[in-house]
Amino acid sequence: MKQLIAVVCLVLASPLALAQDKSKDVEKKAPVAAERSAKGGDMKKEPTEKQKAQQERMKDCSEKAGDRKADDRKKFMSTCLKGGAMDTKADKGSAKKTAQQEKMKSCNKEAGDKKMKGGERKAFMKDCLAK
Repeated sequence: MKQLIAVVCLVLASPLALAQDKSKDVEKKAPVAAERSAKGGDMKKEPTEKQKAQQERMKDCSEKAGDRKADDRKKFMSTCLKGGAMDTKADKGSAKKTAQQEKMKSCNKEAGDKKMKGGERKAFMKDCLAK
């Protein structure tokens, strides 16, 4: 019987002993938290000058991008943020493409007006586009 009482007392005392150990850990950590608080570790850090400049660039580029969507916007923002030339609607590659498209359009219209077909049309288009 004495052994049973001893075991029950030991089992009941174990959680209390563990709780006391945890409180000691909290006491050890409390000075560290107070130290961080004093240094401003818990407060939000101010952005550096570099970060502020990047944020301004992002804001400016976003305004210039206007209502562009998807890939066109991504490409524009990438070029803008790198400090590249920022055309209002098209970059240099697409400007060349547009000139070529205009040439194709005018040559095609001219060939259509002359009612050309087959090899004759093909030869005419080749000459027209080479100009």
